[in-house]
Amino acid sequence: METQNNETNLENLAFKNRIDLTELQDSVFKIKEQLKKVIVGQKEMIDLLLVSLLANGHVLIEGVPGVAKTITAKLLSRTINVGFSRIQFTPDLMPSDILGTSVFNVQNSQFEFKKGPIFSSMILIDEINRAPAKTQAALFEVMEEKQVTIDGFTYKMTAPFIVLATQNPIEQEGTYRLPEAQLDRFLFKVVVDYPSADEELEIIIREQALENITKDSKIETVIDGFKIVEYSALVKKIKIEENLLKYIANIVVNTRSNSFLYLGASPRASIAILAASKAFAAIEGRDFVTPEDIKRAAIPVLQHRVIVTPEREMEGLTSKQIIEQIIEAVEIPR
Repeated sequence: METQNNETNLENLAFKNRIDLTELQDSVFKIKEQLKKVIVGQKEMIDLLLVSLLANGHVLIEGVPGVAKTITAKLLSRTINVGFSRIQFTPDLMPSDILGTSVFNVQNSQFEFKKGPIFSSMILIDEINRAPAKTQAALFEVMEEKQVTIDGFTYKMTAPFIVLATQNPIEQEGTYRLPEAQLDRFLFKVVVDYPSADEELEIIIREQALENITKDSKIETVIDGFKIVEYSALVKKIKIEENLLKYIANIVVNTRSNSFLYLGASPRASIAILAASKAFAAIEGRDFVTPEDIKRAAIPVLQHRVIVTPEREMEGLTSKQIIEQIIEAVEIPR
C-alpha cells in the first residue's frame, strides 16, 4: 500500500510543461529528417540554423569551399513553404541590386518602386564578403529593423524574415572584411568544419547513388512559413529565472574587461544569448532555460562580436577559445 502511495506521489510530482511544445518539436524533427536525406553530419550547423529560425535571427556561415554551406541553406528553405531569394555577392554589386530601385513609368508619368531580391522571407547571400562596403551597408537597416527605406518611403518585410550569409575565411583576394556593425547583426556565426573520414565516405556513396536525381528533388516541404512565426512567438514565452539573466549579463560583461580582447560584446549580444537559449530549450521540449542552454548559445553568439588583441592573435589564440575561458570562469547559478 505504501509503495502504491509513493508511486502516486511521484506521478503527481512529474514534470509538466506549462507551454505545449509538442508541435514545435515535431516540426523540428521533420525538418532535420529532410535535411539528413542529403546532408551528411553537420549536426551543429543544422541545430544552429533551426535555433536561428525560432529565435528570429540571422546567421553567418563560415567555412572553406565545399563543406555544404550553401546547399544546406538552400535545402532548409525547401523544407519551409516561404519565399526564397539567393543573392550572389560580387565586387560590382550595387545596393539597388539588392534593395530595388525606382523606375519611371511612362504610361502614368510616375516613378514606381521595383522591389529587389531582399524582399522575401528567407534570403541566402552567398559569399557576403565579396561585395564592397557600400553594398554590405545596404543590409544594415533591413537586418536589424526588418524594413527598407527608399526615397523617403518605408517598406516592411514579411515575417518570417531571415538572412543566411556564407563566407570563405581563407581566400582574401577580392574580398571585403565585414565591419563590426554588420557582424553584430548576425545572431550566430557558424563555423563549418571538414567532415570526418566516415562522413566523407558516406558523401561519396550518396553522390554515386544520385545518378540523374538532383539533391533538391529529394527534399519535401514539411511546414508553412506562418508556423515559424507561431513558434517564434511561443519561444519568447519560455521561462528564465533572474539568476540566469544575471549569468548571461556576467558572461557578456566579462568580454569587455578581458585583457585578451580588444573589443567586447555589446548589449545586443546579451539579448541574442537570451533569445537563442530559449530556442535551445524549446527544441529540447522544455519551457524553461537552463545554464547549459546559455553555455551552448554563448559561443556562436559571441565569437564574431569580439576582437582578439593583436598580441594574443599572434600567439594563436582564437575568440572561441577566449570565450570558452570566460564561460568557465563565470560562476554557474545554482
